[in-house]
Amino acid sequence: MPEPVRTDPAVIRNFCIIAHIDHGKSTLADRMLQFTGVVAGRQMRAQYLDRMDIERERGITIKSQAVRLPWTGLDGVGYVLNLIDTPGHVDFSYEVSRSLAACEGAVLLVDSAQGIEAQTLANLYLALEADLQIIPVLNKIDLPAAQPGKYGEEIAHVIGCDPADVLRVSAKTGEGVPELLNAIVTQVPPPQGDPAAPARALIFDSVYDTYRGVVTYVRVVDGHLSRREKSIMMSTGSAHDTLEVGVISPDPLPTEGLSAGEVGYLITGVKDVRQARVGDTVTSAASPATEALAGYAHPRPMVFSGLYPVDGDDYPDFRDALDKLRLNDAALVYEPETSLALGFGFRCGFLGLLHMEIVRERLEREFGLSLISTAPNVVYRVVTESGHEVTVTNPSEFPGGFAEASGQAGVKIAQVFEPVVRATVLAPSEYIGTIMELCQGRRGALLGVEYLSTDRVEVRYTMPLAEIIFDFFDQLKSRTRGYASLDYEPVGEQEADLVKVDILLQGESVDALSQIVHSDAAREYGVSMTAKLRELIPRQQFEVPIQAAVGSRIIARENIRALRKDVLAKCYGGDITRKRKLLERQKEGKRRMKVIGRVEVPQEAFIAALSTSDKRR
Repeated sequence: MPEPVRTDPAVIRNFCIIAHIDHGKSTLADRMLQFTGVVAGRQMRAQYLDRMDIERERGITIKSQAVRLPWTGLDGVGYVLNLIDTPGHVDFSYEVSRSLAACEGAVLLVDSAQGIEAQTLANLYLALEADLQIIPVLNKIDLPAAQPGKYGEEIAHVIGCDPADVLRVSAKTGEGVPELLNAIVTQVPPPQGDPAAPARALIFDSVYDTYRGVVTYVRVVDGHLSRREKSIMMSTGSAHDTLEVGVISPDPLPTEGLSAGEVGYLITGVKDVRQARVGDTVTSAASPATEALAGYAHPRPMVFSGLYPVDGDDYPDFRDALDKLRLNDAALVYEPETSLALGFGFRCGFLGLLHMEIVRERLEREFGLSLISTAPNVVYRVVTESGHEVTVTNPSEFPGGFAEASGQAGVKIAQVFEPVVRATVLAPSEYIGTIMELCQGRRGALLGVEYLSTDRVEVRYTMPLAEIIFDFFDQLKSRTRGYASLDYEPVGEQEADLVKVDILLQGESVDALSQIVHSDAAREYGVSMTAKLRELIPRQQFEVPIQAAVGSRIIARENIRALRKDVLAKCYGGDITRKRKLLERQKEGKRRMKVIGRVEVPQEAFIAALSTSDKRR
């Protein structure tokens, strides 16, 4: 039965856990579920709040989760703790910022064997900007390699607290977790909101349920939301009947309503998550609020890539799969496109590389598709000499390519602007030289260097996003033996000397292999791609030239030698003129074949040429 009782805001504590990937965030959440008794021991499983198979396999959190935990404090008072488990990856920083906005406190979790990592710092700065109470915690103190004393001082230096204030826990064994729960009760302030004001609730996540539609997770800031009343999404102005309101503990538990300070869920029967966007404000239609909560923004794709089914007959299934996946992922953007080389597909926009990998893996796993993805690229802004502005999400849209130049109808480019990010790298100080060499080789500009301790350094650079999305992270890990960690955030755009490199087969451009690169790296890309294709494309009956071109200028070339039948094998004697006649006839046939022949590039060659290695961070 629904509970009509409203929770007193004085006993509510809303908090989240922020940490780098693999620092034990989900494991700590598991122990909290056990110690508060909301999950029985026989029902417990690892990563309880991670519901997706990919999350459990990779050990990462992709979707935020919220759970209501009862806890009796040292003063004997029964408190209500609302834990919001947030993603840790840079791709989902907007979702993290909205989850932080729904809280009053944050548990800063650091691995006591590894220390502070880049994404820990990034999320810490977000929490400080949101004015949250920070509770520093060292996890994994049961490990033989743990150095709680050393890393406790490092955390104290970053936050500005006393090393003795850093709590020490083992999420695996449960040691120190009750003390952490008591610290949350005493240190995190209760929510501040006006229960009598018009209802305002912050959406910090939404998921699609096949049977019930969109389930919207909210934190009520002011007023009260009740079931069986109309609610309004303030960014779109759309009104919906509130079919169900409740809390998650950890399974959905319907209630009569949610009051100021509480965290719970709404079900309105909406079938599209884009109508319940993260960061939007929900209010009551009966007495609507006049001003929305601050911080709402549309999800903005940062990386674009073409996705094509390996078998062209799978295109209708691929289209349906994308439509279904978008019900769960409001940040996924896509539009149809056609490639001469790869056939029908979609140009998809993603929040980042990890988001791109997750979408592709879910399409292949959940819908049984085999897909080819083109090389990822960022969004460029091109200004022509006539003053026309073009937004380029696909290399084929870049003005002044080989086809235009060869047709003498080329567009002259005045300026090209590319997105820029501020990158933060944390690593042992012995690797500072190799890190700076790598960043400067990727057109980075040094912002500053800070020593967190005697042997840990933080290096900050501004870099073009395009230089990061290829193999930057792999190079960083290999040069620092896996010790470095990377985080980045967009900081605008800059003008750059960029060109489009076209790959030509027999003088015709192959659109799927075109790429936008810096002019200094154009020849290197052209040489590597032509050499790779020479190995991948099978030999034909005629010679096939593979060329790389910038505009009408050829910058690299490889030849695939022709297959040649031995026409002299049957000549076991006789005049030389007979042999010469046969060779001349073969030569004429090869010449004619070269004029009318077409090179069929096998799918395997495209898959190998466009393959992108796993760049999970």
